[in-house]
Amino acid sequence: MRPTLLHPHPLSRRDFINFMGVAATVSSVDSLSAQATASAPKVPLGLDAHSVRAMGWKARQLIDYAAEQKLDAVLFNTLKPFESLDSAHLRSLRETAAARGLRINVGVGSVAEGSTVFSKENGNAETLLALGVRVATDLGSPVVNCRIGALPDRSTPGGIEARTAELLKVLKAVRSRALDAGVKFAVENHAGDLRSEELLQLIQAAGTDVAGVMLDPGNAVWAMEDPMRQIDLLGRHVLCTSVRDWMVWESPEGATFQWTAIGEGLMDVPAFLGHMTKLCPGVPLHLEIISNSPRPIPFLRDDHWQVYPNLRASGIVDFLALCRRGRPLELVKPPAGTAAKTFEQQHQRAEFERSVATLRRLGAGLQKI
Repeated sequence: MRPTLLHPHPLSRRDFINFMGVAATVSSVDSLSAQATASAPKVPLGLDAHSVRAMGWKARQLIDYAAEQKLDAVLFNTLKPFESLDSAHLRSLRETAAARGLRINVGVGSVAEGSTVFSKENGNAETLLALGVRVATDLGSPVVNCRIGALPDRSTPGGIEARTAELLKVLKAVRSRALDAGVKFAVENHAGDLRSEELLQLIQAAGTDVAGVMLDPGNAVWAMEDPMRQIDLLGRHVLCTSVRDWMVWESPEGATFQWTAIGEGLMDVPAFLGHMTKLCPGVPLHLEIISNSPRPIPFLRDDHWQVYPNLRASGIVDFLALCRRGRPLELVKPPAGTAAKTFEQQHQRAEFERSVATLRRLGAGLQKI
């Protein structure tokens, strides 16, 4: 049974208003800002479209929002935001973004056909990845992000090794197209599917001249890793990012984790920015803020380890230390009379914009405010 560690009561209306105030100054931001200096790292800031998913915006609206926030980049990590994949339409979006000081990065989702989340909407995996290369070329994206899928894929026939082999086969099949287009594959650790060592082995097998990492530190927690160790291991191969803060704490079955706005979890934000500046300079930090959504990691149950045949308890020591540092977070619920959709829209924008403000106070972002 999943442990209940969430606060059972919604916030009061007054607390909700205070919570949703984007311009409000929070204590964690204040403490972080004291560490900012004139020589703070200049990491480009970007919007991952999933941060404001409840808005239902299409690509042009997302570009407008990113420009309003004076960001440097925007990430469309699936093809769903595009009203058309026609080259003329995509090139128009590219011109619009460039005129507003934005670079575009794009992804296509799962390209492992045995994954539980693979979609045949755009054909088989090879067809989808080839389409991604063409879309990336039209949009001026230096990468086409791709992935296996999700944690349940580790339990599919053949385990994660079989799904990794599927993805590797597709990367090699489309390799020449990517090289000709000057586009690289950025492979994501997504929803607990791959641990960092597995991802590193995959891109090395594909060839680092054409493949690198789409870094998601929040998902590293899902795979029982300390995200700061993840960037140490993979940082030099990072081509794209999708980042949020994280909180994880001990529970009766192991641990529970929840993602948070930047600066409100366990992330050492100045150190993370420093790693990016040193290891993958110029790569945008796309914010994919997902919060208010706790998830269990029942590592004290034997069945949880069955999908990690090569992992030993010693391999999660850093993660266990992280759990000791964390604390349970309360679930924020809409106050009485507030529609769920309205709450989600307000909540997501507030979390995103507060995260941007935190990072700006630490010197991130290239555009002048």
